[in-house]
Amino acid sequence: MSSGIYSMGLAGLAAAQAGLTATGQNISNANTQGYHRQSVVQSAAPPLYTGAGFLGQGVQVDTVRRAYDQNLETQLTQSQSQASYYTTYHNQLSQIDNIVADTAAGVSPALQDFFSAVQGVAAQPASTPARQSMQSAGQSLTARFNALAAHFDEIRSGINSQLNSSVNQINTLAQQIATLNGRILVVQQNPVQPPNDLLDQRDALVGQLNDLVGATVINQSNGSINVVIGNGQNLVVGDRALGLTTTPSPDDPQRLEVAYVSGGNNVILGSSSLGGGSVGGLLAFRANDLDTAQNALGRVALGISQTFNDQHKLGQDLNGAAGGNFFAAPAIGVISRGTNAGTAVVAASVSSAGAITASDYRLTYTGANYTLTRLSDNTTTTYASLPQTVDGMTITLASGAASSGDSFLIQPTRNAARDMAMSLTDPAKIAVAAPMRTGAAGANTGSGTISAG
Repeated sequence: MSSGIYSMGLAGLAAAQAGLTATGQNISNANTQGYHRQSVVQSAAPPLYTGAGFLGQGVQVDTVRRAYDQNLETQLTQSQSQASYYTTYHNQLSQIDNIVADTAAGVSPALQDFFSAVQGVAAQPASTPARQSMQSAGQSLTARFNALAAHFDEIRSGINSQLNSSVNQINTLAQQIATLNGRILVVQQNPVQPPNDLLDQRDALVGQLNDLVGATVINQSNGSINVVIGNGQNLVVGDRALGLTTTPSPDDPQRLEVAYVSGGNNVILGSSSLGGGSVGGLLAFRANDLDTAQNALGRVALGISQTFNDQHKLGQDLNGAAGGNFFAAPAIGVISRGTNAGTAVVAASVSSAGAITASDYRLTYTGANYTLTRLSDNTTTTYASLPQTVDGMTITLASGAASSGDSFLIQPTRNAARDMAMSLTDPAKIAVAAPMRTGAAGANTGSGTISAG
């Protein structure tokens, strides 16, 4: 009996020591990211049967349990993913706001200065200083558009760099999760007890992964997890990690896309399928806002260049010659898809600046017809042949022949602000005089006069 009491005392001390150890572990890891509080689960030891009945044998420690709820953990990781998405989106939008809305470095001040100089020449058409001022204001205006376009290109280049960095981090995290899956599988075989610290480390890695890209965790019966992203692409399967990469878009080589590596092939994941994390925020910002803002800026540059040139050609310069181009009108960009099999070279030109939209277009040859899709609203028009005029631009087949499935990306305004430049270099050639002259014949004997045209 005395030995039984002694054993029960030792068991009680051991249980108390386990509880103190768990408490110390909790205190030590109070600031450890991803750590879950642990508690000792204990129960009465199996009783000893005697002739007098069952006699208790004290207490035993069954396991150490994490304070963990799968539903709450899933909600937390999803919230982290969305928070990272919107934070990234907001930070990128702020860059555009800072560029466009700047009262000193935006487009509005340069436009006001330019048209003020135009009014100065209109008031004093023969004044050489006024003409020089107008030419200088035109140069300043084109430089402002060029500078803003350069800022947009810097943002676009920055997104490419961030995508490269994020994809590398995603692949590293996926490999670490797969490694932990393997360790957890080994540890749980003998003894069958949850490896709490390893599970915490894995959960922390899943949280970091969700900060980068929206991921779904699928728990397996053997204790491992599978991680799925996008539209069901496996990123981690047991102790095996698959990978992502970045690849140039087949439509636009300057545009990096996130792709899933499958069987040696790269499958591009669009912004619509990566709807969470900082990567999703970057892709959505680029597709929904950066492209739109840069196209809108280019549309302003193209509209000013074309309409001012048209008006300038209606006048006469100081030498009595008809006006020419004041600005060098930007050209429309056409990019052939990298996988095109044909030899067709498609070109586009501005036919009406007022009808140009801020949308990009995709022209596809079906083998019998050309299908033009306006990407802003997916409006589709079919043509039997080229050239065709649509939305203020004329699309032509410059040379070669298209094969079925060939595609061309048409960007009417994407690079217009970048390419805007001055064409006129001689202030004397500023054409502000009306294309008519009035005067009185020297033989007139009356007192009548005639106004300027």
